[in-house]
Amino acid sequence: MTTRRMTVSQALIEFLAHQWTVDGEIRERTVPGVFGIFGHGNVAGIGQALKQYSEVDPHAMPYHQARNEQAMVHQSVGYARMRRRRATYASAASVGPGATNMLTGAALATTNRLPALLLPSDTFATRVSDPVLQQLELPHDTSITVNDAFRPLSRFFDRVDRPEKLFSTALSAMRVLLDPVETGAVTISLPEDVQAEALDVPVEFLQDREWHIRRPLPERAPLERAIAAIRRARRPLIVAGGGVIYSGAEKILSELAEKTGIPVGTTQAGGGSLHWEHPQNLGAIGATGSTASNRLAAEADVIIGVGTRYSDFTTASRTAFQNPNVVFININVASFDAYKHGTQLPIIADAREALAALLEELGGYRVDPNYAATSAREKDAWNNTVSASFGPSGLPIPGQPEIIGAVLGASDPTDVVVCAAGSLPGDLHKLWRTRDALGYHVEYAFSCMGYEIAGGIGVRRAAPERDVIVMVGDGSYLMLNTELVTAVAEGIKVIVVLIQNHGYASIGHLSEDVGSQRFGTKYRYLESTVEAHSFDGERILPVDLAANARGYGLDVIEVEPAEDAIEQLRAAVARAKESTGSTLIHINSDPLIFAPDGEGWWDVPVAEVSAMESTRDAREAYRAHRGEQKPFLG
Repeated sequence: MTTRRMTVSQALIEFLAHQWTVDGEIRERTVPGVFGIFGHGNVAGIGQALKQYSEVDPHAMPYHQARNEQAMVHQSVGYARMRRRRATYASAASVGPGATNMLTGAALATTNRLPALLLPSDTFATRVSDPVLQQLELPHDTSITVNDAFRPLSRFFDRVDRPEKLFSTALSAMRVLLDPVETGAVTISLPEDVQAEALDVPVEFLQDREWHIRRPLPERAPLERAIAAIRRARRPLIVAGGGVIYSGAEKILSELAEKTGIPVGTTQAGGGSLHWEHPQNLGAIGATGSTASNRLAAEADVIIGVGTRYSDFTTASRTAFQNPNVVFININVASFDAYKHGTQLPIIADAREALAALLEELGGYRVDPNYAATSAREKDAWNNTVSASFGPSGLPIPGQPEIIGAVLGASDPTDVVVCAAGSLPGDLHKLWRTRDALGYHVEYAFSCMGYEIAGGIGVRRAAPERDVIVMVGDGSYLMLNTELVTAVAEGIKVIVVLIQNHGYASIGHLSEDVGSQRFGTKYRYLESTVEAHSFDGERILPVDLAANARGYGLDVIEVEPAEDAIEQLRAAVARAKESTGSTLIHINSDPLIFAPDGEGWWDVPVAEVSAMESTRDAREAYRAHRGEQKPFLG
């Protein structure tokens, strides 16, 4: 066997450079680059390997800087989602805090079922210098390091504590990374001494290797049972989830909906499954859904879930589907999701393949004309509601719906809107009129504050031909804005629309709903007296986030409060789109102007007893909603 003498890090980097994903006729690099922040744990290992390849073969495995380890993973996830899970970046961190900074990113990747390859450094495998700087010591188990925290957050975890383990670990990691069922955070823990150790590496390990994406076909018997249930249905409804996007099933879904007349509601991850003007597209479903989707969901007798994991927002905390005899047909590549809600009609298959089979077998089937008319009527009513929410109001400080409408109106169909946390995801889910399958990118499985900017940069890396519009509130911006420096350093253009409402608008609204009057959700000076200790005063902090972004080197456009604020915003987006560099647009918003009610509910428990009347009133409303929850078996 021909071998080469290399360090573990050199072998791993060269191995990754030769991994290819094949999905039908598409073939692309599985890992096109590595993000890295170096410290004593990896500077002589992964750092040295990346430096060496930057000189020997600069395009083999490009290195990219990052400013925060969590943000590295967010970039990887943003890229992976835009590439429909065919590719992702690797993220390398040093020992201790560098590694643990990635934990939130790992949880986000796994929760969203999106691939991210994590390479956290670990303490000495030999313990020759035990304990080292930044090492966690637990007397009851000295084998535990901080990297063990990745175990419950990762779909795959292994520690390369011997050089010879690299081969099996790397191959197993790639298998999980590209498996539609198992994908998520894939973590290879690399002790700092082992990273620099040499071994004889088989040349075969370093050659091109292809990983073919599995697209399992539906089994005949489950398919026939599902078809029979659909044909018996009087009010069927499709719930389109992220699996539609990842499998590239949006065209076949469109054809199925058109030919059968079955209406479609979309989850957050499924945004873009259908063009917003598609006759059967009723828009968002669930807690942040439209009245159109939610009213039809309430009476539906058959729910056809396609690539959805049925989160509590999708099911409106199990209040969305009110028909006592509702039947679930769950199409999912993962049996874990296909069997949810106690269904007896799971179809464990790729979304595109399953929808194609349904289309073929449902020839001649069409929903009742009265049901189709109801669907069309509800769609038109909701579209009118959305249009009305876009204004114009003429308010000097507009509400978020009007801001969304202005940004939407100034955007192009192929632009990608990116968001993750706060009140924006719910408002975007209801209001954003998606015109492209990849045009709606809201991370809502983990709804991680701070994802927006880093994730948006990852999206732009994946689709440099598209404009990326990151919509973010001031609370989420303050969580993780430093990756803007990465955008400037690499000339990666993103447009950031920063909505300033001086606090947490989403939780403020929720706080009112549960009877706590926006406690702790305003950015104000501390009012500390004998009578009170709170941040509920009216003295707004003098924080200048526009100046912060300007200090990073971005172009900044500040929309001043005025009657023409919305016109200013439209012009600002148009100007930012014409620019070749990154732009931040700063606009103030009124957090008390809400998006239209879509008649969805979210289960957030309210205190059962309280000295506060507002909380007692909220508890009564909560009890009424709880009475509408359905005890599905799964």
